[in-house]
Amino acid sequence: MQILRSNAELSLWKAAHPDCAFVPTMGNLHEGHISLVQQARLSGLPVIASIFVNPLQFGAGEDFERYPRTFEADCGKLQSAGCTAVFAPALEDMYPQPQSYFVEPPALASELCGEFRPGHFRGMLTVVLKLFNLVEPRVALFGKKDYQQFALIRGMAAQMNLPIDIRAGETVRADDGLALSSRNGYLSDAERREAPRLHQQLKQIGEALALGRRDFEELEVQALDALYQHGWKVDYLSIRRPDLSLPAEGDAQFVVLGAAWLGKTRLIDNVETGPGL
Repeated sequence: MQILRSNAELSLWKAAHPDCAFVPTMGNLHEGHISLVQQARLSGLPVIASIFVNPLQFGAGEDFERYPRTFEADCGKLQSAGCTAVFAPALEDMYPQPQSYFVEPPALASELCGEFRPGHFRGMLTVVLKLFNLVEPRVALFGKKDYQQFALIRGMAAQMNLPIDIRAGETVRADDGLALSSRNGYLSDAERREAPRLHQQLKQIGEALALGRRDFEELEVQALDALYQHGWKVDYLSIRRPDLSLPAEGDAQFVVLGAAWLGKTRLIDNVETGPGL
């Protein structure tokens, strides 16, 4: 497995690998990331992953400085998973000048997570577009745990006519249902025992919707109360259509999304329900 530290090294690698599958990451990898690499390998293309902690998508007071950097361990996991190369650019390679041009996202970027992390999706889409331009993949993989992120990236690729097949990887969970996340390591032992409750509440809503309930607000309020009673601070809990628009009585397919804090750790999750999901 090659480690590419600069845009120049990436260019040389691309000359030998004109088509590739791409898995962008910020490092501190877990089995969710590795499952994306394994899925990317099914394309039959050489797989390149990136490791870059993007400052543009962190707001004031967020965890950019303390976000875990575990590069050596990450490379070992990627090599074991069959990755062909890792692109690990320096900050000056990604941003040789202060970034003054940005991807302007749609209104969806100001809802759900975007309401509580202003500018996050603008910074995320900007770096993803830059990575796409540098790597020029034929296929790119993103996890469904970050459902809103995936929807925005897929929409950007479609509307910007990017010749990239954007594919989703299913959320990988611990045995107790907690979605794997690089931020789970921030949880104390007691918080880690409590953390699966978010998924449990989203799953209960999904099961109720599958049984025909359509009192969306009541379902949301019941789950919110259950979380509040166990010490959670909830940013949002929302029932949406798969395209993340608001649901209607006659809908059959839904995604239930939530973001909430346990102590100083923000967790997100979602559950899909309905025919074909």
